[in-house]
This record gives sequence, C-alpha cells and structure tokens, in this order.
Amino acid sequence: MNRGTLTALALAAAVATTPAGCQHPRIGSGGPAADGGGTPATARIDVAAVRGQLAALPVAAEDTGNHYRRDDWPHWDRVAGECDARENALRTQGRGVTTGAGCRITSGTWVSPYDGVTVTTPGPLDIDHMVPLAEAARSGTRSWSRAERERYANDPAVLIAVTATSNRAKGDQDPARWLPALDRCGYVARWTAVKHTYRMTVDKRERAAITAVLNHC
Repeated sequence: MNRGTLTALALAAAVATTPAGCQHPRIGSGGPAADGGGTPATARIDVAAVRGQLAALPVAAEDTGNHYRRDDWPHWDRVAGECDARENALRTQGRGVTTGAGCRITSGTWVSPYDGVTVTTPGPLDIDHMVPLAEAARSGTRSWSRAERERYANDPAVLIAVTATSNRAKGDQDPARWLPALDRCGYVARWTAVKHTYRMTVDKRERAAITAVLNHC
C-alpha cells in the first residue's frame, strides 16, 4: 500500500458522523468538494480520531537546519493519464470541469475552502500542499530520499485548490501561525492526518494550536 492510499485512509478516519459538533467542509482524498449550490460540502470530523493521530505525532522542535529547496521536492508529475498533479487537483475538486488537449482545464467552478470564494476560471487558484513543502522539510523528514519527497509533493490526497490570495497568506506557516477563515476544525483534522500518515513531527506550539481548535469542534 503506497503513501497516497494511506493518506486517503487516514483522512477518512478523521471524518465520521458524530453525535455532536458543527458541520465542516468534507475532508477526503480528493480534497474539499462543493455541493450543487457552489458552497463547500459538509461532513463531521471525528474529534477523538484526530486527537489520537495528534497524540501519536513525535513532538520535536522544527528542523530549521533542513533548508527547503524547491528543486529537492519535484512536483507536478503526471498522476492521472495526461493530467499532472496540479491539473488533476483542479479537475477533481471543481464542478462542471471540462478539459482540452493535454488535460488543459477549459472551464469549471471551484469553491476555495479557505475563504469560501467561488471562481469560474482556474487562473485565480493555487494548488496548496496541506502541509507546505517547506514545513514538511522542517518536520522530521531530513532522511527522506528524493523519491519520497517527490511522492509527497505529488500526492493528490494532500493537494487543495484554493484562492491564490489565501494560499499566499498561509505561505509555509503551521496552524500556530495561520488558520483559514473557514472550517478550522476540518483544516486541523486534515493537517494532522497528513502529518500522521507521513510520520512527520509536530512542534509544541503547533500541537497546542491544533488542540485549541479541536477544543471547540
């Protein structure tokens, strides 16, 4: 079983119908979905499952000596037919998406889960890595091979189509420094699941911030 499959399973484990709590945009291997009205679809997070995954993460200071270099994390590989990882995220996370030659996205509607903005052309969208590559580099991955870094960077389960504005506001920050305007419960659930699947570390402030969000889910 590859890590992409494991990521999808871990994300699924964090989502369930629970007796209490608010509803939040769906978390799953294909990224946040939109319902027929163009708003984020909803699912409930399993807070206990997320807490369990968080408790299993090794706690360590960020490995700031493991400097992030973009070329060390090859991304936008082909992952589905002619579609590269970016195009595949756009194709699977929008509504009414059409593609042309070479999987070029020609039309569709997307709802950015970080800020709820609806867009009808792919231009205003970025493809975010749930745990940004620079943060991944600081999170206990120093021993990863180039192939392991490439696998993570192209894993459809960690890629999310969001507005460029929200993605650039997030940058490479963890939840102690940045949280989206919408669905913070779903966001920290997915963040935790990705780190758990890829056996990354979490620092104390990051863990405290995630816990604080979960306390209100």
